[in-house]
Amino acid sequence: MVARLVNFVSLHDLVWAEKYRPRTLDEMLDREEIVAKLKTFVSTKNMPHLLFVGPPGTSKTTAALALVNDMYDGNTTGNYLELNASDDRGIEAVRGRIKEFSKSIPIAEIPFKIAILDECDAMTNDAFQALRRTPERYSDTTRFILVANELYKIIEPIQSRCSVFRFGPLSDDIILKRIKQIADSEGVRYDDEALGMIVERAGGDMRMAINLTQGISASRKKIDAKTTKEFVGLYGVDKVDELIDTSVSGNTQAALELLRAIIYESGVQPKEIVRRFHRRISNMEMPPEVKLSLLSLLADIEYRLMVGADPEIQLTLMLAKLSQIKGNR
Repeated sequence: MVARLVNFVSLHDLVWAEKYRPRTLDEMLDREEIVAKLKTFVSTKNMPHLLFVGPPGTSKTTAALALVNDMYDGNTTGNYLELNASDDRGIEAVRGRIKEFSKSIPIAEIPFKIAILDECDAMTNDAFQALRRTPERYSDTTRFILVANELYKIIEPIQSRCSVFRFGPLSDDIILKRIKQIADSEGVRYDDEALGMIVERAGGDMRMAINLTQGISASRKKIDAKTTKEFVGLYGVDKVDELIDTSVSGNTQAALELLRAIIYESGVQPKEIVRRFHRRISNMEMPPEVKLSLLSLLADIEYRLMVGADPEIQLTLMLAKLSQIKGNR
């Protein structure tokens, strides 16, 4: 277990996201308030059950592992359990491994062990019902850290037993600084423009940014803009800005032709077009009610695309709404 937290590099030296994962709370970036509270738990050698919630790649699992490592001064053997609840997500996992670990006696000076249940929002309803009493029943010997992407998927009785910590997307500046540090450490040359594309594609997800950086560097001696566009699916996304401008100018036919070219010729994924729309519209100057209406429509379009709607038809609706902006400014 110590190797899992302290010496992971020797086992995963080819996976940068693990190789450069912070091992202690002091090494964590851009989480000052959360880290300060977690350090209080370490200093007092006491903690409640915790629920870490936020999008992927926002340091939730990293914070949990760093807390465990600091709590036991790196001597974690026998004192912590980590399960990916999306794999071990059934009722048998709760009745078996989790309960067996929870009721066993701690072997460290600290009077409790820690169980980390990662991606617990993927657990089945039966598993949730079996788990709801476990933190309460075994709180003398075990404290739980539940890690989830979506808070609403965690049943209320479990939420009420935990102290909730919300992890928002990491800032672009923090992600850019980190991938630059990693690239420099690995001896990888890069263009600032290319790293900017990686940061934009990651959208606050540090793990994705690091994985993209490693993936691109594996096939090229230098991370350049052209390769990055192709690798992360951004080739042609720069045309989306032109698409928006064309729509707003009222040139509907030209906008429709450009949309088809972006989708079918450049091969840009619809979700990337939606992401670009969101960023651009959020920064456009227009009456607040118009902006809110467009962003609301964009959210509806994203959902429709996710459930299988036709991308061209859905995005054409967005172009139609954009074409009405000129008269509303």
